[in-house]
Amino acid sequence: MASIPAISQSQLLLKKTQFISTPKTSFFTIPISKPNKSLNLYGLKFKKPVAATAETAAAAEEKGKKRYPGEGKGFVEEMRFVAMKLHTKDQAKEGEKEAQEKPLPKWEPSVDGYLKFLVDSKLVYDTLEKIVDKADYPEYAEFRNTGLERAESLAKDLAWFKEQGYSIPEPSSPGLNYSAYVEELSKKDPQAFICHFYNTYFAHSAGGRMIGKKVAEMILNGKELEFYKWDGDLKQLLQNVRDKLNKVAENWTREEKNHCLEETEKSFKFSGEILRLILS
Repeated sequence: MASIPAISQSQLLLKKTQFISTPKTSFFTIPISKPNKSLNLYGLKFKKPVAATAETAAAAEEKGKKRYPGEGKGFVEEMRFVAMKLHTKDQAKEGEKEAQEKPLPKWEPSVDGYLKFLVDSKLVYDTLEKIVDKADYPEYAEFRNTGLERAESLAKDLAWFKEQGYSIPEPSSPGLNYSAYVEELSKKDPQAFICHFYNTYFAHSAGGRMIGKKVAEMILNGKELEFYKWDGDLKQLLQNVRDKLNKVAENWTREEKNHCLEETEKSFKFSGEILRLILS
C-alpha cells in the first residue's frame, strides 16, 4: 500500500488560510469597506408589514372618491360653483351657459313694473322667513335672524312708494307660483329648500344690488331703497350664513347634496320670472 505523504503543520496552516481568504463567489459578497458608498445587505432594516387599519382603509376610500368642484372649501362653494355655471360669460367670468339667441328686451324699467317686482319679491321673502321661523325641520332654525332678511325692508319701501302717490299692486303669478313652490318644498324636501334659500338671499346681495342701483338711477333719481341696505357688515353677515349652511350640509349624504345642487336651475327659473317683471 502506498504511503500517504506527511503534511507539515505549516503546509496545513497555509491551505486553511487560502480557503478563508478566497471563498467561493456568493450573492452576499459585497464590499463593505466603505459603507457610505456600498450597500451592506447585512445592515439593512426591513420594515415589518403594517396591518391595514380602519384609518388607512378610510383614507384610501376617500382618495378614490369623486371630488366635486368646490367640495374642498365646503358645500356652499359647491352651490356657488353650480350657480355660476348657469350664468353666461357676460354675466360672470365662470359662466358657461350659452347666451340667448334672441336679444333681451331693451332695458327700460318702469315704476309700475318695478313695483310688481318689489311686491312679488316681498311675498317670496315673507314665505322664506316664515318657513325658517316655523322650522318644520330643525336645521331651518339655524337661519333665523341672520341679518339677511328682506321682508321688513321691502314693506318700508312699498310704504314709501305709496306716500309718493303710487298704487301698490297685488302679487302676480311669478311671485305666487314661487312662494307656493318653496312652501310645499319646505315640508318634504329640506335639501331642495335650502338651495332656494341660498340662491334667493345670496343672489340679491350680489347681482340684485347692481340691478337695484341701475334701476334707481334710471327711474328713482338715484334713491337707494331699504331693500338694498343691511344692518351691519354685509360681508360678515354672508359669511355667518355660509358657515351655518356648511354646518347643516355636513350631516347630508353625497346623494342629498347632489339633490340640493340639482335644484339650482329651478331656483334660477323662478327668480328670473320675477326679475323680468321690472320690464313689464
